[in-house]
Amino acid sequence: LIQMLRSAKKRDVLQLLRRAPGEMLPFVVEAAVAAQSVASLAALSEFLDFSKEPKSLLEQFLYAASFSPRPSGELLHLVLDKLDGKQLAPEVQEAGILAMGSLVSKLCQQKLCGLQVGPLQTFLAGLTFSRSTRNISCPSHPEQEVRRGMETILRGLRGAEKESEVVIYLLALGNAARPETIPTLLEHAEEGPTSITTAAISALQRFPTWHISDKVKQAMRRVFHQKRKSYEQTCRLAAAEILLDHEPSPMDAINLLLATTEMETETATFLLLKVQNILR
Repeated sequence: LIQMLRSAKKRDVLQLLRRAPGEMLPFVVEAAVAAQSVASLAALSEFLDFSKEPKSLLEQFLYAASFSPRPSGELLHLVLDKLDGKQLAPEVQEAGILAMGSLVSKLCQQKLCGLQVGPLQTFLAGLTFSRSTRNISCPSHPEQEVRRGMETILRGLRGAEKESEVVIYLLALGNAARPETIPTLLEHAEEGPTSITTAAISALQRFPTWHISDKVKQAMRRVFHQKRKSYEQTCRLAAAEILLDHEPSPMDAINLLLATTEMETETATFLLLKVQNILR
């Protein structure tokens, strides 16, 4: 079916979507996402009405986009356009935000993002888009779609008022794993309430070792050893995992082991096993 859709014209894909029986429709939508031809994505764009379609079908589309192994700029363009400025059910909104982060990460892995490592301020300075920019033909400009995706996530994070909203945007940053956002994640990791701290540290765990700098490790030490305030045990354990999983120093290992004497048995055992695994 995917091979057929890759060679089909837009009108044929659209006809298939419109005529598919209800129980088959999610499968056809997933296949059209997987095909990722210009025609199949154009048909999806016309077919999916985010103001009318059942939540389950829209979530299915967004999950299929998220898990696409080699997404195109056109797919991110489609997701962004479908979410842009619309009042959506919370489940659909959350799935869409997480999908953006996942698509950004995978496009960058394909060297299609055009984002350079640098200070967060420099990164944010390039994230202003006019309405005309948003209508750019994305086959020629996948990097602009990536920038638009990052702008959407960061703008949403800045404007989020509920803890649950902040958490979703932080997890999306974790999906994207862009080094320019590490200062933002560190700020939320140290200063936020428990759910936000947990989400920010969880996002940092998604980064490869070469992005876990001394600055990141210093922040994780402050969280684990509770230098600034008290943290939930889960937050402290997540911080300890970052320290142990990314080229741990002997002093970090010693300090973590010393701290286990003041911890509950299960927590102490977990950390001891982590250290033993590293030694092996």
